[in-house]
This record gives sequence, structure tokens and C-alpha cells, in this order.
Amino acid sequence: MYRLFVAIDLPPDIVARLQELCYGVPGAKWVQPEQMHLTLRFIGEVDGGVFREIKEGLADIQSLTFSLQVKGLGFFPPRKTPRVLWAGIAPVEEVCGLRNRIENVLVGMGLTPEGRKYSPHITLARLHDTPLARLGRFLAGNGLFATEPFPVSEFHLYSSELTSKGAFHAIEASYYLR
Repeated sequence: MYRLFVAIDLPPDIVARLQELCYGVPGAKWVQPEQMHLTLRFIGEVDGGVFREIKEGLADIQSLTFSLQVKGLGFFPPRKTPRVLWAGIAPVEEVCGLRNRIENVLVGMGLTPEGRKYSPHITLARLHDTPLARLGRFLAGNGLFATEPFPVSEFHLYSSELTSKGAFHAIEASYYLR
């Protein structure tokens, strides 16, 4: 079985800027720099035949290169106990367009549609028993966080292996934008 997702990698300078934020939040399990990415679609576990079909099907996606900027911070879920601290993405039109093309290909292959609305973000930390007041101060102190725009010219199909030391991600295929 393969546990798959589709994502955009971040340039090293953007990852370094995000890493500068990774402190000062009690109960935060910070994402390692090599694990930071922008997920376009989590697929989940599939067998080898479906894996090959997905790998081939994603190659048919046509999209132009575009620029993204990491901008703003927040948490999920918005009106419940915070579980994920994230950095936002601007603008979202191009990334949502690419994500929708990916979704259409996957659903066309018979995969179950994504159940929730797509909200492009980069996970910075998983939160456990984080005091809301401390999280609020962190967000207020870093509320104007933004990076320089960066070009996006490819996306990747990743496999993810869950281990006792965390998830290990490997690129299974890369797809270049025009």
C-alpha cells in the first residue's frame, strides 16, 4: 500500500523564514524543515495499481507557472480547541486552480472527492493543550508575517511512511508547469 499526497515544495529561503517562527508556543510539536510543504491534495492509502494510475493521470494536468507568497498565520479548527498552527498563502487563485485540476483528475479515476473546502496553508506545528492566550499572543506578535513571492514551476506526488520517529516523505513523481 502507498500513502500518498500531492504538494508544492518550498524554496530553502522560505523554509528558513518559517523556521524562525518555530518557538514560544507551549504544547507545539514543530514541523521539521524538510517536512514543510504546501499540500494540494491528501490522497491516503492506495494499492500499487491505483498508485500507477494516479502517477500517470497527474502527468496530464496542464497549468501555467505562477508565484505564491507565504502571508499570515492562523490555526485550525477556528472555533474549537486549536490543533494546527499554520502559515497562509497569497494569492490563492492560481494554487486553487491547480488544486482543482488535480482533484478533477483524481475523482475522475474513482477516488473519493475531498470532503472539506480547500484552505491552502503550510503546517508549522501540531498543538497539544496549548493555552489559547499564549497562542493569541504568538499570533498577534507575528500577525504581519510575510515572505517575498516565490515562483512555482512544479508539483510532486509524495509517498508518506509513518514511523515511530514521525512521517518520512519521498517524492514519487514530479510534474512541471508550463
